[in-house]
Amino acid sequence: MPPLRERPPLTADERTALVGWLDLQRSIVHWKCEGLSDEDAHRAVLPDSPLMTVAGLISHLRWTEQCWFEVLFLGRPATGPSFDEEVEDKDFMVEGVPLAQLLDEYDRQCALSNEIVAAHSLDDVGKHPDFRSSGANLRWMLIHMVEETGRHAGQLDVIRELLDGGKGYY
Repeated sequence: MPPLRERPPLTADERTALVGWLDLQRSIVHWKCEGLSDEDAHRAVLPDSPLMTVAGLISHLRWTEQCWFEVLFLGRPATGPSFDEEVEDKDFMVEGVPLAQLLDEYDRQCALSNEIVAAHSLDDVGKHPDFRSSGANLRWMLIHMVEETGRHAGQLDVIRELLDGGKGYY
């Protein structure tokens, strides 16, 4: 279940603020998918970006969460489509996968990410030995994920408007 579309409290501590802003962006991602058919979720509306679909973005966001929190931060094996060196942008390739399934997988990954964040200090540094980005601390990774998720929420906003005229923010 996606988080509520609420900003964190104005006087929130650092962790609450960071996770709160990330959860807000995640909930906006969900909002942009509400009422969308599977056909529209897989329809490309940008002529030079055939993988830039609602479904593709949801998959990408799911795998990005896995990459940053499980692989780079915890040091787990670099598995999944984000790490496929033979097929570029494989995490966007989800033809035929229902939007509801993609959103469910994204929700589960976000819940796992939040569990990882809750169990560690913001000063803890990533552990994967093969990636330079794992040298970032958890605070940096959370800020990056707010940026990453917010950027893609904006893309979803534009795609949704092009699909059916749906628009709005927060």
